[in-house]
Amino acid sequence: MNLSISARNRKRLGGIVFHTIVFFFGVIMLYPLLWMVIGSFKSSGNALTSTLIPDYFHFGNYADGWRGFGGDETFARYFRNSFVISSISTLGQVSLAAITGYGFARIKFTGNKICFSLMIITLLLPAQILRIPQYIMFNQIGWMDTYLPIILPGFFPLPFFIFLMVQFIRGIPKELDEAARIDGCGHFGIFFRILLPNLKPVLITGTIFSFYWSWNEFMTPLLYLQTPAKYPVS
Repeated sequence: MNLSISARNRKRLGGIVFHTIVFFFGVIMLYPLLWMVIGSFKSSGNALTSTLIPDYFHFGNYADGWRGFGGDETFARYFRNSFVISSISTLGQVSLAAITGYGFARIKFTGNKICFSLMIITLLLPAQILRIPQYIMFNQIGWMDTYLPIILPGFFPLPFFIFLMVQFIRGIPKELDEAARIDGCGHFGIFFRILLPNLKPVLITGTIFSFYWSWNEFMTPLLYLQTPAKYPVS
């Protein structure tokens, strides 16, 4: 009986110590976020002070910030611009990646493995080295201060999403394709009727990643847009 009570007490003490440590590290992890939220209510002169709680909460900071800059444009327009850019880019990114992934995973053609390997190698290519040639090209075309340099490159699928689709399609049994082919389906029928309904998990994953990356893109709009009314929220 005493041994049972002692074991129970040790277990309870261990639980208290564990939760105390977790709470301590949780406070450390959440403190920067808490400082940012409370700091948004500070005046501009006291924004970087070390004290956490301000002397006075300036709720007008949010109204001033929402008005934005560049004339009469508010962040409502910037959010709308970002939503349009991200939606179009995501639509093209995911849909074309699924079609391209089907071609690599299911269609046998000369150079399939070589083309797929070359595409995978481009994952090692830093995006920064493409900035200058892309800027020169789009400038010569006359696309500066338009959404085309932002949407068009993002509309075509990135190797990451193609690889994601290929790996997922390879996990779907080929017997489904063969059964559909016996019923008279071609490649379009197999893709849209058989594979596409089974691609929902990877399509959702790709949509989330693509929309998130496009929404947070900062450098590309900074390079090509000069009119404040066209700015995205980033």
